[in-house]
Amino acid sequence: MDQSSDNRSKTAMAAVVLVVGLLVGGGIGYATANNSDDTDMSMQSSVESKSTDTKAAGLRVVLNNLEAEHVDLASAATRAGFDGSPMFEASAGALDENSIALSKTIGSVYGAEAEAKFLEIWRSHITFFVNYTVAAKAGDQAGMDKAVSDLNGYVSAISNLLGGATGLPVDAVASLVTEHVGLLKSAVDKHGAGDYAGSYAAQHEARDQITTKIADTLAGAIVKQNPDKF
Repeated sequence: MDQSSDNRSKTAMAAVVLVVGLLVGGGIGYATANNSDDTDMSMQSSVESKSTDTKAAGLRVVLNNLEAEHVDLASAATRAGFDGSPMFEASAGALDENSIALSKTIGSVYGAEAEAKFLEIWRSHITFFVNYTVAAKAGDQAGMDKAVSDLNGYVSAISNLLGGATGLPVDAVASLVTEHVGLLKSAVDKHGAGDYAGSYAAQHEARDQITTKIADTLAGAIVKQNPDKF
């Protein structure tokens, strides 16, 4: 393994260790007092600064970071694949390391079986996007249609898994995942059409959507479902 790959692995594992630590370790509670006495202002400020240093906030941060990284790495990999860039293999490797880190985050809450199932399903949608990119590059409409059909199957599979695990309505999860897939597909399509600014705009929108809608929703549901851990 080269140095850069080793560094990425360490980063991914650090994120996982953080989640596990947050789940089993102690945390600092949210600040509830609001003293107005000037002599207590420095203490109040210190407490408030730690109000985000909680297990629940930590889970939300980790999911946000990993999901945002997923969008950025997936966008880089599909562009490299479309362009035939020698960077494709490295970008695809980094993307898979991100997938593993995400699966371990799920596993830290729901166990090894859920971790393995999540990774299997999550990796499948990346494969389908690669297939879509290859077909788009070749102008193969049938191949593109097949990849879209496969992605629709992925939406169903991941929504059932996450909905079943977290208690979120499966239809609501599916709606968010469908939006995510559509935005990444748009980034690929616009890049293929030479609309590079539009492609990066779609990537930015996908990044915002997966953090503020998907990651935040999952984190909130997990915390609500497991109050003893958070």
